[in-house]
Amino acid sequence: MKKTHRFYSLSLTLAVAGAIAAVSCGDDKTGKFVDDKKGTADAKVSDQKKFIRNEPAAKWESDWSKENIVVYHWRAEPDNLHPTNGKSNPRRVILDFTQRFILSTDDLRPDLVKSMPEVSADELNYTYELREEPRWDDGSPVTLEDVVFSLMANKCPLTNNPHAKDYINSLKTIKADPANPRKFTMVMKSKYIQNMAFLSDIAIMQRKYFDPKNVLGKFTMEQFDDPKFMETKHPDLEAWAKEFNDPKYGRDLAFLRGLGAYKVNAWEEKQRIELVRKKDHWTTKLPNATMYDASYPDKIILKINVDDNSISLEMKKQAIDVSTWISTVKLIELQEDANFNKNYNSQFVDNFDYQYMGLNMKPQSVNRQPFFTDKKVRRAMAMLTPVDQIIQTYLKGRATRMTSYISPIKSCYNTDLKPVPFDLEGARKLLDEAGWKDSDGDNIRDKSIDGKKISFEFELTYIAGNPVTENIVKNISSEMYKAGIKANIRGVEFVAFYEKVQAHDFDMYMGAWAGSFYIDDPKQIWSSANWENKGSNYVGFGSAESDRLIDSIRTTPNDSVRVPMEKRLQAIIYEDQPYIFLYVPPRKVAMHKRFGNGDFYFEKPGVLLNNMRLLDGAKGASSKPSM
Repeated sequence: MKKTHRFYSLSLTLAVAGAIAAVSCGDDKTGKFVDDKKGTADAKVSDQKKFIRNEPAAKWESDWSKENIVVYHWRAEPDNLHPTNGKSNPRRVILDFTQRFILSTDDLRPDLVKSMPEVSADELNYTYELREEPRWDDGSPVTLEDVVFSLMANKCPLTNNPHAKDYINSLKTIKADPANPRKFTMVMKSKYIQNMAFLSDIAIMQRKYFDPKNVLGKFTMEQFDDPKFMETKHPDLEAWAKEFNDPKYGRDLAFLRGLGAYKVNAWEEKQRIELVRKKDHWTTKLPNATMYDASYPDKIILKINVDDNSISLEMKKQAIDVSTWISTVKLIELQEDANFNKNYNSQFVDNFDYQYMGLNMKPQSVNRQPFFTDKKVRRAMAMLTPVDQIIQTYLKGRATRMTSYISPIKSCYNTDLKPVPFDLEGARKLLDEAGWKDSDGDNIRDKSIDGKKISFEFELTYIAGNPVTENIVKNISSEMYKAGIKANIRGVEFVAFYEKVQAHDFDMYMGAWAGSFYIDDPKQIWSSANWENKGSNYVGFGSAESDRLIDSIRTTPNDSVRVPMEKRLQAIIYEDQPYIFLYVPPRKVAMHKRFGNGDFYFEKPGVLLNNMRLLDGAKGASSKPSM
């Protein structure tokens, strides 16, 4: 399964269901994942320990649809479907059906190559061999030229993919094998914890379609790595990049291309995206196809719906086949419905995602007020956030509190960092010490900054459409008001939200990151360089010490040496409070029983839609799975 934003993802291992265990940040892969207190009775943890096995329905029900179409509920549409220039979770999910990669997940595994690489003793050379079978839609084979182009396009300084640069920049060059046109060696600059895993997020593109004049073939990776490269004009490269970055390659259906078994057939903005299976795709001719090569559904429809009541009603009507986005409250309600349980398998499944609130530490760059430039104020905000109450009231206790960017179920999670308690009086004291006091008796604190009185009235931004989130931010705003702070909540549509935070145009926001089992590379979110280049460090965190530590973590594969550094970085972030870490919510998964292979996976997105196979009962036979 794939993940979003960060370039790693591996399978999970299950210990005792419902018990907390530590998942390693390196090679000791053990952990806890299933909440069996509320789940389908016939769900079993697989022997492979990568997923929850749901047994096929014993009986085909007369009211089940016989259409070989999977309707997948989602809460937001992708920012785009460009092969390089986007980073939303919905985009990542769709690319898994429309694109292919050198390596993929849920175990880090071969995708377009025959096997995992041969690795040199110094861990700097990785040798791969392309498979013979993959073909572009025009029938031509995937070649090393396509691989080199795809990596060059991602590495090009003019490509609009700042979120990916930290990962691709670890690649020094690619050497072709003179005796085998499908064999190549990737030469890395240094040891790096993701020298293989970064390939699982780089879609392989057809060079002759995206670069018909072979402009990138005139340059080398070494040139792109040269800081002075852009000091010289390169008209051909600039013209190529202008065309390649054009939004049409991410939105216009006529320009969407990929190696995957599905293509986008329709896109109704904020309503639905329809994927249709390609005819005679190369994967259908494989003699030993895996579940990752499967394309059983004729169509996969991503149906966008943000209204919990409407989602619940649609599931009762069987208008949705799969959802990983039901609210906690609604899934609990649905699981009390015998008819729902007859039609659907469902589970609460732990994962590596987390919710947090980000505080703008460098607001002057966008002419916003300096509310959160003082560490004491940021800690006061954490003390005014009733996390435990939120978990119990709005999530029915089904979430795990956290204090770090690393998942609590990983062994490198710093357990010395205790949750900041809700403390109204303690917060008031810190705000007083920071100079924020109510000088005019209007119940709102204020402070003189550069000779101007500023009231502590700020904007708390969140993604609109989820009533649970709206209730949570209202609760937070209410508690902050008791301390003399006015938080004006503002719900923003998904794409606009990420545009705002990437531009640093916010005071405080509620967000979420999608995590993975694999080793965390902190650079994308926590390096100071990724604030400057509009990467994923939205809040402006960073110091010389933290940047040095991040660089050391990234280049230290040895767990015993790296883990103490990871814990130190967590402590620095904890003390500086750029985020208010909230909780890890379980993934809420429901899947219609009319499909076989209907398993729940621990990695993102939690289901394998392309492998869902309509049961034989749809053809009037028994309801055994069509395997």
